[in-house]
Amino acid sequence: MAEERPGAWFGFGFCGFGQELGSGRGRQVHSPSPLRAGVDICRVSASWSYTAFVTRGGRVELSGSASGAAGGCKDAWASEGLLVVLRARPGPEALLQVWAPESALRGEPLWAQNVVPEAEGEDDPAGEAQAGRLPLLPCACAYVSPRAPFYRPLAPELRARQLELGAEHALLLDAAGQVFSWGGGRHGQLGHGTLEAELEPRLLEALQGLVMAEVAAGGWHSVCVSETGDIYIWGWNESGQLALPTRNLAEDGETVAKDATELNEDGSQVKRTGGAEDGAPAPFIAVQPFPALLDLPLGSDAVKASCGSRHTAVVTRTGELYTWGWGKYGQLGHEDTTSLDRPRRVEYFVDKKLQVKAVTCGPWNTYVYAVEKGKS
Repeated sequence: MAEERPGAWFGFGFCGFGQELGSGRGRQVHSPSPLRAGVDICRVSASWSYTAFVTRGGRVELSGSASGAAGGCKDAWASEGLLVVLRARPGPEALLQVWAPESALRGEPLWAQNVVPEAEGEDDPAGEAQAGRLPLLPCACAYVSPRAPFYRPLAPELRARQLELGAEHALLLDAAGQVFSWGGGRHGQLGHGTLEAELEPRLLEALQGLVMAEVAAGGWHSVCVSETGDIYIWGWNESGQLALPTRNLAEDGETVAKDATELNEDGSQVKRTGGAEDGAPAPFIAVQPFPALLDLPLGSDAVKASCGSRHTAVVTRTGELYTWGWGKYGQLGHEDTTSLDRPRRVEYFVDKKLQVKAVTCGPWNTYVYAVEKGKS
């Protein structure tokens, strides 16, 4: 097998707290910028005001409103309320620690527990650049919550492979490629066709029979990628993060007629406004409570996805990056602060002849790992 070409991480979007986003200065970076040289980063986890970087040498470094560093780390997960660090220990066990972000990883953690990991998966080789497995714990039978109780057990029959947390909801991908969701549902982010909350993991019946390879949770929207490269997306579309028509982006400063809200046959919430010359109302999707199939331009197949608070990023099988949704801080990477309700390719990586391998979004920013394309 050919050896993996050396790659680099890039960042763009909000950096108002001084978090590392490459060589950019000020509060925002509008185009992908390489992260600082000399740090061999393998995993990135971004919260709103700070970012945690894990190096191949097992060191975690914090950048932004939280600072500090520690060695002997396997993974880290950043949120505003807490920082979760998984530290290596002699033998099969690992030590899970929950820290206050402002602690700079000094003193005593808020909480700690030994965990026994499952056997390393074939798709998770040591040192590969990726987003990491947390908040799902290595035992795959529990996860870490940003609110107490920090340790949340999962039913063994769920056989979790990936778990993602949004602002109010959770998504779980099991070993068979089925998707479960629970938590708050007021924006349709659970995908069950209603706006009701779910206290326990519930299977997404709309996706039954389709094998999923990856899930991603935004603030109030959800995405999953099938093994065949299809994208399914649902939840809140306030900024076009579902790549569906949204009124906020369609308005040109003109007063819009009073809304009339109704539901499509598929359960999606439509806000209609008067406007077309022929008298036909223009439909805008505010909430999509069922998974909707999304086609990328040129029929590209997706392999990875990540969501920010209100933006979405997808990596294709050919290593291209598409982004859409809220772009106020440059988090879409298109050299501007425009928001989009349709997928658009990030041309920076095409122009630099780079192949994107991984993407992970913070609430208002985006981090990307890319390698040089091989010469044909």
